Amino acid sequence: MDLTPIQLLWFILIAVLWIGYLALEGFGFGVGMLLKILPKSEKERRLALNTIGPHWDGNEVWVLTAGGATFAAFPEWYATMFSGMYLALVLVLVCLIVRICAIEWRKQINTEAWRRGWDVAHTASSWIVSVLWGVAFANLVQGMSIEVGRYDKGAFTAVDPAAAAGSLAENHHYLTGGFLSLLTPFTLLGGLVTLTLFLSHGALYLAIKTTGDLRDRAKAFAAKSAVVAAAVTGAWGLWAQLAYSGNALSALPLALCALCLAATALLIAKGDEVKAFIAHFAGIAMAVVFIWFAIFPDAMKSSIDGRYSLTLSQAAATAPTQTIMTIAAVVFVPIVLAYTVWSYRVFARRLAVDQIPDAPVGLDPKRIREFDAR
Repeated sequence: MDLTPIQLLWFILIAVLWIGYLALEGFGFGVGMLLKILPKSEKERRLALNTIGPHWDGNEVWVLTAGGATFAAFPEWYATMFSGMYLALVLVLVCLIVRICAIEWRKQINTEAWRRGWDVAHTASSWIVSVLWGVAFANLVQGMSIEVGRYDKGAFTAVDPAAAAGSLAENHHYLTGGFLSLLTPFTLLGGLVTLTLFLSHGALYLAIKTTGDLRDRAKAFAAKSAVVAAAVTGAWGLWAQLAYSGNALSALPLALCALCLAATALLIAKGDEVKAFIAHFAGIAMAVVFIWFAIFPDAMKSSIDGRYSLTLSQAAATAPTQTIMTIAAVVFVPIVLAYTVWSYRVFARRLAVDQIPDAPVGLDPKRIREFDAR
């Protein structure tokens, strides 16, 4: 079955949603990972958190929309991916919840132990999520232990690969390799890609949003981490292109990604962290585009036999469903983009440590349960 234009459109739109999430929330994860590294005082940690405070919850909407769009536009893709990666995605969800609690609850109680505990939780969850996202996307490129068949009384029976495409009325795609099959040298290197990219993205964001010593430390860290991120991403991208990509055109976004990351390092060396951040943003975007080119025209590739792969046309919802979704996207996506741009413009100015009040925030732990009758 050939891919229709509207199916191709939604494949592209889902990529755009992931670009929005990884390129925007990527610096939020980076700030979280650096929370115990770059800030040297309580006021500097509060300053770092204030830089992402107006944006982190809006950035999380991108991943929710990406998941919802996949569910509606390509339900078979959603079902196969979310069931096959169930344990990994549950871990991602738990870490995201912990991170939200750490951001929102840190300021509620005025004790050093309380704040330190939530800072550790914030940092740990940011590190774990940053690795897991890379492992997940690397699995899409590498292919997973997917077979076509059915479960009968708990036992899986696979159909012959040659008959897989014609048997989908009675059979489905399943990940039969288990959780550990997701962890390979290639996918773990993919986890290092997102980890290093988010670290340098977060450092650059702190450099453009703060002043003083914290900004200087962030620039120095970004100068080193950007080089590491470019090297790791380049190594993984070449491996992916040569070993797993069935699309020669994917070399183009890979080359553009390399140019953007190289430009990032050069711009940091010149002291222009704003342009460096933009170049790094573009590098992350091109990395997502590369992944989408590398898996096309499949939604999920099978590492067992290519005939077991789930193609986009097989995974797609009905044309009326995608048509209604397209109408909604035409109306609401520009509104969301406009609001996102507006929010970043409103909170565009740099923040300084001097703007952080000396008075501690939060309730006195000795008076939490007191009731004022007045």
